[in-house]
Amino acid sequence: MLLKGKTAIVTGAARGIGLATAERLAQEGANVILADVDEDGGTRAEKELRQAGWEARYFTADIAERLDVLNLVALAIENFGQIDILVNNAATLDDSPFLDLSVEEFDRVISINLRGTFLIGQAVARQMVKQIEDGGAPGAIVNMSSINAVFALPDHVAYSISKGGIAQLTKAMAISLAPQGIRVNAIGPGSIMTPMLADVVKDEEIRSRILSRTPLGRFGRPDEIADIAVFLVSDAASYITGETIYADGGRLPLNYVMEKG
Repeated sequence: MLLKGKTAIVTGAARGIGLATAERLAQEGANVILADVDEDGGTRAEKELRQAGWEARYFTADIAERLDVLNLVALAIENFGQIDILVNNAATLDDSPFLDLSVEEFDRVISINLRGTFLIGQAVARQMVKQIEDGGAPGAIVNMSSINAVFALPDHVAYSISKGGIAQLTKAMAISLAPQGIRVNAIGPGSIMTPMLADVVKDEEIRSRILSRTPLGRFGRPDEIADIAVFLVSDAASYITGETIYADGGRLPLNYVMEKG
């Protein structure tokens, strides 16, 4: 087991990429704190992990709220005594074109996606530094960016901006925390078959358009992103920090659309 005895916090862990990541971390021996605003989904996820024989706890937390973040860190310490891993996955989406995007909606998305990533990243990093000062080993943080940190979307403006900000925040965190040995990286998923995407690609035209710009010709799976997260927080990635790994089926190198097979 790569992560035996480690304790991990995963935000947005009730479903999709967050849940898949929590499962993979647990499979590798980590104690997992599941954080989400979805109480039903989070409670169900905890039950599934514990029934599989893994150590998991669910706590309701809105990472855009500083008090929730501080309580989450405190609960992790209360339950497991330390925090070694943070996977910053919680996020939300907007769906208004630029000219119609309200200030309130812009603020909501930025608050959760970017401000929230900063808040919990800082709180967990402070705890990790304290553990190092007490003789513990440095931890690792993974932020969830997106292919849309590079490619903007006209009807997901705030989301695109927030993910671009996370890519830059990852670099700043990595440089700031490198003297303590704490590594910070990000993952930029492409089109991953989460429940959210599944609803979207029921429309065959949309499905075809997405796949036309994906050289591998298929959607990604949440477990494929989870595998990258496990790698980045493990000792196998001990000399990697400040990077964003784009798992996008080859979209970034593509400057045209694929021919239909």
